[in-house]
Amino acid sequence: MTTTFITGANKSLGYETARRLIAAGHTVLVGARDNERGQAAADALGARFVRIDVTDDASVAAAAADITAREGGIDVLINNAGVLGPHLPAEQLTAADATTVFDVNVVGIVRVTHAFLPLLRKSAHPVIVNVSSGMGSFELTHDAARAEGRALAPLYTASKAAVTMLTTQYAKSWPDVKVNAADPGYTATDFNGHSGPQTVTEGTDAIVALATIGPDGPTGTFRDRHGDVAW
Repeated sequence: MTTTFITGANKSLGYETARRLIAAGHTVLVGARDNERGQAAADALGARFVRIDVTDDASVAAAAADITAREGGIDVLINNAGVLGPHLPAEQLTAADATTVFDVNVVGIVRVTHAFLPLLRKSAHPVIVNVSSGMGSFELTHDAARAEGRALAPLYTASKAAVTMLTTQYAKSWPDVKVNAADPGYTATDFNGHSGPQTVTEGTDAIVALATIGPDGPTGTFRDRHGDVAW
């Protein structure tokens, strides 16, 4: 049985990823910072809720300790929790805004991965999936024909570019762990007021595919539902 832990799994992409992986036979642990919403999501899915705030060292450590005591280890870690940041013109963005966005989207991945790596290494085939975005692709954000090239979100895009680079560096650092980044694509979620053309199921295609790779699967890649994403 494959045990998978997902951060930010109480709604949208995280919830749908959990639903699909449970259907595929995974034992899924639903990570969320809000107790009520996290437990409600876990109950609806038939999963176990583990409280985690990816911005808080003590919360992350407590989540890792809880899973160590209950499950003993995990096979797959999906770093899904993320924030868009304030909808402001670039000149109005502050250092405090940047700290908030990067603390969730980038530092949060480092914090969780650091705490959960010992749990992953108890697996014969450990896998990490970092949910990045085409908004973090230098090529796509310079293509005016694409939505990524027309959107302006300096902090979010910079944080997701960092997530993708972090992914490739982790993959090089840990040959025993498959570490990949997923781009959900422009998906209808709370993030964008449900304006995206993709369904939430389509948006989780790459995440689910990378979460279910075998021991000969890829590492250090950046993929969406159609294949490799340009850096």
